[in-house]
Amino acid sequence: MTPFLLTLTALVAVLLYSVPIRRWFGRWGATSIDVARVMPGDASVVAPNYTATLALTVAARPEAVWPWLVQLGYQRGGLYSYDWLDRLFGYLDRPSATRIVPEYQHLAVGDEIPIGRGGGFPVIAIDPYRALVLGGKGDGFQWVWQFGLYRIDEEHTRLVSRNAVRVPTTARSWLFMRAIEPAAFLMTRRMLLGLKWRAEALQSTYFSPCSSCT
Repeated sequence: MTPFLLTLTALVAVLLYSVPIRRWFGRWGATSIDVARVMPGDASVVAPNYTATLALTVAARPEAVWPWLVQLGYQRGGLYSYDWLDRLFGYLDRPSATRIVPEYQHLAVGDEIPIGRGGGFPVIAIDPYRALVLGGKGDGFQWVWQFGLYRIDEEHTRLVSRNAVRVPTTARSWLFMRAIEPAAFLMTRRMLLGLKWRAEALQSTYFSPCSSCT
């Protein structure tokens, strides 16, 4: 391949990543309503230079989703993502839970959700069955990660994950964010799917209108 074709190929790859692929990373599953809606933690990061809103519909009530959210974490319920990757990098020490663990159902502002290697996720706001907001700052970074549960009807809930990050305006920070975007997208998407599967199983077992039928 000639130098011209190599350069052209590289430019096309950069353009594809910069526009449609990054847009997909930042809005997977989200409607214009999901992106525009105001969430409780939005004001936690002023003028973020990275945001991502991912969403999906869960065939379950918020009551079937919430218990999985509050037991997130290392030596708790896990992260419901690619467990083998989370364990490889030391974020988990066991597979993510497939049952509700009663002792991990109590979460409050000021608590920290442990993540094996490194710091945890501080809880900065919580509204049971509606919103869980995690956030922190340090080394010039400020971030918030929030989950919103929006009831559609008696059997469906919109589950929304929103990340917002403010990083220093340096080349190093820019490169760092470009490097972690794909991984953050893949792991968060898988987490949302993991939450969906678990919530729908819980809904069918405990919240079905005929769960007590004989």
